Amino acid sequence: MSIQCEVKSVEPLACNTYRILLTPLQALDFKAGQYLLAVMGEQDKRPFSIASSPCRQGELELHIGAAEHNAYALEVVETMKNALTAHQPVTIEAAHGEAWLRHESQRPLLMIAGGTGFSYIRSMVDNCISRGLTQPIFVYWGGRDVCQLYANDEMQALAKQYANISYVPVVETAPEGWQGKIGNVLDAVADDFVSLSAYDIYVCGRFEMAGAARERFCTEKGALREHMFADAFAFI
Repeated sequence: MSIQCEVKSVEPLACNTYRILLTPLQALDFKAGQYLLAVMGEQDKRPFSIASSPCRQGELELHIGAAEHNAYALEVVETMKNALTAHQPVTIEAAHGEAWLRHESQRPLLMIAGGTGFSYIRSMVDNCISRGLTQPIFVYWGGRDVCQLYANDEMQALAKQYANISYVPVVETAPEGWQGKIGNVLDAVADDFVSLSAYDIYVCGRFEMAGAARERFCTEKGALREHMFADAFAFI
């Protein structure tokens, strides 16, 4: 469905990542974990996970990583900035994706993100909290360095506030005094779990990461393919 949105704000987070808040000008129903398409042209529609939960009424949040070499994302950020300055609406199409949160499931949850794939996870974590879900939730977030983990402090605070949420940050290059894990986020998961057969597993990152997670965890850790969810699976 095509929807006009007012751009409420465009704010830098860290490491060329931006938080964009949109106000839909008509009602929009979506599920936690779905994505929207930013309409740049008739044949140019670019997907971004919705970082906000459906429980947050009347507002959509996006996290867009837009480094200078990433014109695909940077052009969207610039379009949003221009629309904000000009007080002009932008067009999106929503909602898309089949990897949404199966909140009716009672199984423990494992959520794995790479980079700004965290926006997908953030929507589902918020939704779990809003719905009062009590099963264990394990969140693993990987990045090249701490700067890429732009909501690290926020996630640590949530893990302290809610007993059922465990948060594990993973970086490839760590600063002195780093308290999280170092290396690859999939390796960190493999090290921490003997079996994943009991879990609903949600993954968002580069396509090759999602593919590697499915093959590795199904083969080595007993994960069930029907209980693994990633929009990348539709394309790989």
